[in-house]
Amino acid sequence: MASTKLPFMAVAVLLLQASWCAVARARHHHDPDPCGDLVGLQRHKDHGCSSPAVSAQGGTPAMMTVNSFEKGGDGGGPSECDGQYHSNKDLITALSTRWYAGGRRCFKPIRITSTQTGRSVVARVVDECDSHRGCKNNIVDTSQAVWDALGLDSNIGVVPVTWSDA
Repeated sequence: MASTKLPFMAVAVLLLQASWCAVARARHHHDPDPCGDLVGLQRHKDHGCSSPAVSAQGGTPAMMTVNSFEKGGDGGGPSECDGQYHSNKDLITALSTRWYAGGRRCFKPIRITSTQTGRSVVARVVDECDSHRGCKNNIVDTSQAVWDALGLDSNIGVVPVTWSDA
């Protein structure tokens, strides 16, 4: 019995470590637009890419998470758009892979609206939240400053929002 427990535990530890590393790499980067060779609905339904960007009628529903964009923070490496770290006091965001659009939204402003408080804020896109490395395909990953501007407690972790190009 004891001889089977050790290999089982070793495999369990390796699996946990691998899954943790995948999540930690979610903001790390890859091909410019992994969905670019797919057409139509294949991008969203069949391939895990983020849904098409931005409805003209008031914003696209999303889930907002808090992220550190500073060196040594929980966000991983520097931002994809400029290779730099950014202050968490800045109104900045990372978007899921499809919404990030292969970098076409870099430095563009987006309007984020809290469905809880009704407040809106304009934030600048500086990074990708990689949907192929652990980030869900409906994420607007923002700095602490965005949470503060929306009147939200970042300790909640995830809140529903809508967003649109500003």
